[in-house]
Amino acid sequence: MAEGLRRISSRVGILVMRVLARLPLSWVRCLGWLLGWLLYALARSRRNVVWVNLRLCFPQLDRSRTRALAVQTFVHFAQAWLDRSWLWHAPAWTLTSRLRVQGAVEELQGDLPTVIFAPHFFGLDAGWTALTQQSARCFTTIYSNQADVVLDAWILHGRQRFGQPRLFGRDDGLKPVVQALRAGHPLYLLPDLNITRQESVFVPFYGVPTATLTSLSRFARLGHAKVVPVTTAMTPWGYEVRIRPSWQGFPTDDLTADAAVMNLRLQAWIDEMPTQYYWVHKRFKVRPPGEPAVY
Repeated sequence: MAEGLRRISSRVGILVMRVLARLPLSWVRCLGWLLGWLLYALARSRRNVVWVNLRLCFPQLDRSRTRALAVQTFVHFAQAWLDRSWLWHAPAWTLTSRLRVQGAVEELQGDLPTVIFAPHFFGLDAGWTALTQQSARCFTTIYSNQADVVLDAWILHGRQRFGQPRLFGRDDGLKPVVQALRAGHPLYLLPDLNITRQESVFVPFYGVPTATLTSLSRFARLGHAKVVPVTTAMTPWGYEVRIRPSWQGFPTDDLTADAAVMNLRLQAWIDEMPTQYYWVHKRFKVRPPGEPAVY
């Protein structure tokens, strides 16, 4: 019974998103603003996560400024979620007008093995959609299946809307991902969350020892690939997808040093748009041995 109700709820939610796709962007963003404030008021445990993250990373801010950042984080989170309505259902020309790819676009031309470092800004899906729609290359990424099969199918369909992307499951292992990478299919990689203690090292993130995945360095090495950072910023007219120059001298033979470099450069981009980063995640859940929990 519970499973059936959940599937019905998901179908209704998807129908609502199809309707939202027809609305002007300003209306969708206004609804996201309202939803963000509602989530901030009601989602107490998640609000605490955001507060802890912001206080650890920006200890110099007073309480009123931290609260303002926390509220805006929830607003951007909600707006980005509702933006999936038009990303996955609006006509292609609508997306072309709202998704602007800028910066070192030449880095993604040709067929050189490339790992795209795509940090967890709220515009992640917009960035992926823009690249798959506006580039002739076949992109790949790693996908975690959702427990709700209706929601899972909707997300998969949305992320495979343009081009011929390949989404690898975590159970597929490294081999097919590396093979595709070496064949010239760019890997859209999101290695900046705290997922597990395994395959992680503790390096500073805003001065806090943080369990950090080493997958960016490992995939670049295994695929003989360059690393090209791509960050996506929410704007009043849609999203700006910023392709940044490839990193020179990366990866090295030191996984820990590479992870520290990744976090340091990520910090600079977060400072540009602090309320668009994924602070709703428990970034500091895994602590070094002997350190107390922070949440």
